[in-house]
Amino acid sequence: MRGPVYVITDPDAPLPVVDQALAAARGGAAMVQVRDKQASDAEMAALIAHLLPLLTPLGTKLIVNDRLEVARITRAHGLHIGQGDGDPALIRRKLPPGMILGLSIETVAQARAIPAGVDYIGAGPVRATATKPDHAPPTGFDGLAAIVAATRRPTWAIGGLKPGDAAAIKATGATGMAVVSAVTRAPDPRAATAALVAEWGRA
Repeated sequence: MRGPVYVITDPDAPLPVVDQALAAARGGAAMVQVRDKQASDAEMAALIAHLLPLLTPLGTKLIVNDRLEVARITRAHGLHIGQGDGDPALIRRKLPPGMILGLSIETVAQARAIPAGVDYIGAGPVRATATKPDHAPPTGFDGLAAIVAATRRPTWAIGGLKPGDAAAIKATGATGMAVVSAVTRAPDPRAATAALVAEWGRA
């Protein structure tokens, strides 16, 4: 997985999701997750099918949020699930061989109980964020470090992260940072992604 930056799309941002995803990939994002709680499975599948041949040559993994059947039908690069989205071990068995499975982790206890078959975790929220109003209590950077220490899985920090945070995240031992608004609502999402990648490299 190239790069330390993981971008999650925002259907409510001014730029269309396809453009958000392409900008992030061209800016060097390792992964782009398409998240839209309101779209139908058919709409999501069409979007993923459109994006896959565009992102794959750029070396960016395309991840589906929450929709197991969409991930299976489209043969996306991966699926990301939350704590309330079902049993990760059962979901792993339903995925095609080689498909990436990510899991949201909010506490150290959850990090210590990750089942086999989960390839990476998204840890947080580090800070409170309006992007996901129903999020768990923020971990802060100390809480993030504790989660990283509790698992051997590659860990992307998430939740209210922005430019200037790379050094603090890197110091926790995290693999990288996952962002929404810092890229999707930036004036130039491609440049914003590239700047985050460069900042991580300097940290």
